[in-house]
Amino acid sequence: MNDAKIQRILSIDYGSKRIGLALSDPLLIFSYSYKTILNDDKLWHNFDQVIKEKEVVKIILGMPYQENGKLSSNAPMILKFKEALSKRYSLDIIEWDESQTSQRAKEIIIQAVPGKKKRKEKGLIDRGSASIMLQEYLDSLIK
Repeated sequence: MNDAKIQRILSIDYGSKRIGLALSDPLLIFSYSYKTILNDDKLWHNFDQVIKEKEVVKIILGMPYQENGKLSSNAPMILKFKEALSKRYSLDIIEWDESQTSQRAKEIIIQAVPGKKKRKEKGLIDRGSASIMLQEYLDSLIK
């Protein structure tokens, strides 16, 4: 059996209410939406658990840019979260442009998820956006 450590990259779509998470496969080839966690008093406990259990070695953090290339109004909140992440974990944290990921996630959900009721699950878009960002990042490593 191979004793190589399984390592993954975690992608985060940060929001004031919900946080979408996606993970890479151990070979760092593809991403999959993992879960949505609430931005509440269990936040750090939930992150500790995911980072430890999934052996996360790097974090991709979505940054909201406007069409003109400037950061959007909720960027300060995300930068504050990034600072808290860096203090808590000694992992590389890479900012990634999350522009249009929510819209793309909605389109994928409409095509892939049968039934309107299932599509309305609030966390679906959050973790879908995180997965899109992570896949873009993984694809950029190959180029």
